[in-house]
Amino acid sequence: MRALVLSMALFTATVGAAQSAEARGCVRGAVAGAVVGHMAGHHAVAGAVAGCVIAHHHMTHHRRHGWRR
Repeated sequence: MRALVLSMALFTATVGAAQSAEARGCVRGAVAGAVVGHMAGHHAVAGAVAGCVIAHHHMTHHRRHGWRR
């Protein structure tokens, strides 16, 4: 559990520093991905990265096509 919290804090700090503009959906996806990755064999960091990428893509897709979310 401590590794999950540490990896999420590190990931959030990295995302905040690297993408200050338009990180819509990334943090929410990262949290969900980290939880799923942790439960599926202690891969919280990989899950957080994948969750961020997928959620960011999903929100961009919705914005381009004019769907409200």
